[in-house]
Amino acid sequence: MSSKYTPVSAEEAVKAVRSGDHVHISSVSTAPQLLIEALCERGRRGELRNVRIHHLHTEGPAPYASAEFEGVFQHDAFFVGANVRPAVRDGYADYIPVFLGETSRLYREGYVPCDVALIQVSQPNADGFVSLGTSVDATPAAIERARVVIAVVNKQMPFTYGDSVLPMDRIHFFVDDDRPLIYAPPAEPTDIDRAIGRHCAELIDDGACLQMGIGSIPNAVLSCLTNHKDLGIQTEMFSDGLLPLVEKGVVTGARKRLDQGKIVSTFVMGTRRVYDFLDHNPQVLMKDVAYTNDPFIIAQQPRVVSLNSGLQIDLTGQVCADSLGTRIYSGVGGQIDFVYGASRSEGGRTIIAMPSTTLKGVSKIVPTLTEGAGVVTTRAHIQWFVTEYGAVNLYGQSLQQRARLIISVAHPSVREELDRAAFERFGPHFHFVG
Repeated sequence: MSSKYTPVSAEEAVKAVRSGDHVHISSVSTAPQLLIEALCERGRRGELRNVRIHHLHTEGPAPYASAEFEGVFQHDAFFVGANVRPAVRDGYADYIPVFLGETSRLYREGYVPCDVALIQVSQPNADGFVSLGTSVDATPAAIERARVVIAVVNKQMPFTYGDSVLPMDRIHFFVDDDRPLIYAPPAEPTDIDRAIGRHCAELIDDGACLQMGIGSIPNAVLSCLTNHKDLGIQTEMFSDGLLPLVEKGVVTGARKRLDQGKIVSTFVMGTRRVYDFLDHNPQVLMKDVAYTNDPFIIAQQPRVVSLNSGLQIDLTGQVCADSLGTRIYSGVGGQIDFVYGASRSEGGRTIIAMPSTTLKGVSKIVPTLTEGAGVVTTRAHIQWFVTEYGAVNLYGQSLQQRARLIISVAHPSVREELDRAAFERFGPHFHFVG
């Protein structure tokens, strides 16, 4: 191990990867592109075979998942992002179904080996520590298990606190690369998103502890919370949309039972503004995903509100969030981690929010899920369901009652069709009154 910061070239560092190795790549904006490029170059030269690549969602190019590297790299991700989705669809890459909160466990308990960890870190501080910066996720577990740890040192990476802090002597090779981190401009909410945001905001009380992701609906919800007080954050990720609430003093974490006063997350994706906010900010704790997404830790916080979305919901409340029929679109992710954790929280609420239709006008509310679709949030887990047409609480409701409630927030153009489907399913006693 190296206790001194003595950089080598990426080409030299990735020589440590052997055929048959399992390689972890750090996630989201911290995917070390320079190391990925050097590793793929070794693959092109025929120096590697049967190297297995593991990671959560990553941003930027993912060439190792392409058909070019069949037999060289096998991609088995814990979550499928847009950069590897076509390769998974075509069978050149694959997906390991797992709750996001259990990805660290896969490494720590040896279900998934880790021989080499490719990571990206901040510049070292005066005490000999670097930081994983914007993404912690399952990387601490991968580092614990890895034979070799290779780190890109990037002055663009913010220094964050929590489980992100790593002693330099745990790293075997340092490689310099100062390219900017990958940015994600805030998604601008539509009128439909704003309507959903208003409905969701009405379900959030002062002092609530929030989990929400990135995108136009979370941004719309956050924009409706400016008059709230003492909100807390325990989430798997956040973005720029949270910053106005921090600046206005709405987010204080004062009523949290754990990590009081702290914003707790496992990764952050956004613009330079949110990355600058993270840098040496003691208000933010970047934690192992095994902590942020543990339902039994989440449940210890009072008034947890989880906000998640889906691709489809059927008339009984089953939510598909990972696939389009048989095709994997993303993954289970952390949805059920927070749905279950929030449901067990004192005063907690779980919200599934989605537009009633796709951008092409196809209803997301369906009589039955598309054949092959995965159920992420089960009909036994779901509580609040929200579209632009309103919010309905399905918890404790019978199947027929649920169908009536769900149809009431469907797009008006499909309510009659859904009513007929429910009538055929539940019999002549069913009738939707809308």
